[in-house]
Amino acid sequence: QVQLVESGGGSVQAGGSLRLSCAASGRTFSSYTMGWFRQAPGKEREFVASINWSGGSTYSKDSAKGRFTISRDNAKNTVYLQMNSLKPEDTAVYYCAASTSVVTTSLAPMYRDWGQGTQVTVSS
Repeated sequence: QVQLVESGGGSVQAGGSLRLSCAASGRTFSSYTMGWFRQAPGKEREFVASINWSGGSTYSKDSAKGRFTISRDNAKNTVYLQMNSLKPEDTAVYYCAASTSVVTTSLAPMYRDWGQGTQVTVSS
């Protein structure tokens, strides 16, 4: 099991940027596939991006491609989500999650451990 703590959320105007961080505990962080999900008010949680254990493979939802970049630093036990050109529809609570899958995945049930979330609010 790995404990996850997100940070970096906040309020920003449309077109702005934020970088979310997710710090993980445990010595086996480098073996996990990591993912970012988000949940807007009144909506279901949705996949944003995933990165494999080495960082050599990433997968993002279509609406995030070109704007969001997922990365990781295994030496720091941290995964990041760089978000640029933010839109009001990006407003949500963002969660990071850890999966024992050996490949990137957008499927929430594949992720066993979840953080508490960080709020991102984008105003027009």
